Amino acid sequence: MQTLSLPLTWLAGSTRDAGLATPSPSMTVDPDAVTPGFVGFVAIAVIALVVVFLLIDMLRRIRRAGYRADINEQLDAEADAAADAASPADPAAPADPAARPDAGTHEEQAGSDSEDPPRR
Repeated sequence: MQTLSLPLTWLAGSTRDAGLATPSPSMTVDPDAVTPGFVGFVAIAVIALVVVFLLIDMLRRIRRAGYRADINEQLDAEADAAADAASPADPAAPADPAARPDAGTHEEQAGSDSEDPPRR
């Protein structure tokens, strides 16, 4: 450790004794002449407008996703309620309505299919 500190001490002493002047900060450029100008203003304004439009679009998409989730939950709840109402109280009863003895003949059931198909 002592061998390392000796060269560092020598180096620090030699730069101190060399008489090197530290540069003083002085203004060499007129600060009023160095501005972004009109092009810089336009570039920042365009970036600001793009950010605003992206935020509006993001909020619209988040709101739409929330509405879709709410509607899907409603549809799932309605489908579950319809499935619970349509399920027979007797688990031993057949699930096919045509297999019930009071269902009638196949021709009577075919006539009942003349209703409009469900819309999507």
